[in-house]
Amino acid sequence: METFLTSTAVVALAEIGDKTQLLAILLATRFGKPLPIVSGIFAATIANHFLAALLGAQAAAFLDGQWFRTAIGLSFIAMAVWTLVPDRLDDDEGTTHTFARGAFMTTLVAFFLVEMGDKTQIATVALASRFGDALLVTLATTIGMMIANVPAVFLGNALLRRIPLVTVRLVAAGLFLLIGVAVLLQATGVGT
Repeated sequence: METFLTSTAVVALAEIGDKTQLLAILLATRFGKPLPIVSGIFAATIANHFLAALLGAQAAAFLDGQWFRTAIGLSFIAMAVWTLVPDRLDDDEGTTHTFARGAFMTTLVAFFLVEMGDKTQIATVALASRFGDALLVTLATTIGMMIANVPAVFLGNALLRRIPLVTVRLVAAGLFLLIGVAVLLQATGVGT
């Protein structure tokens, strides 16, 4: 249960204000078809996060040791710092114009590509490394993405005007920091 709840919460919080959430709003505004966009987000996230979780779980299986757990703890702390930096959609301008096949295909391809190297994908790798369960982490991080992005698709810009993104970023950064410190303490044997 810890794996599922932690993975869901970390990604849901980290996704708020992220460039993929801004992309969801842009696509919803552009196409006006929320269901194909939500379906595209879901399919892209499952594929992207499964690959990330598989990488993380495999790395943990082969690299189990104090130095690796320390590296995972430090990666969570780095994620805390990265979460404090606001994303801009300008970084991936033009991605949504790749396919003219409709809302689903545009969303599927754009989300998969924009999520590459994104903080939620890297968090998925770290979470799978930490917990060692690629399938559960994939399910949980996908649910976290949907929790953050489905309201963005349906409520769009009105949602962003009401949510204090600075507060959300601080909470997400705090969560990453707590996980990182806990992993470091566990790696060094303190508190066990």
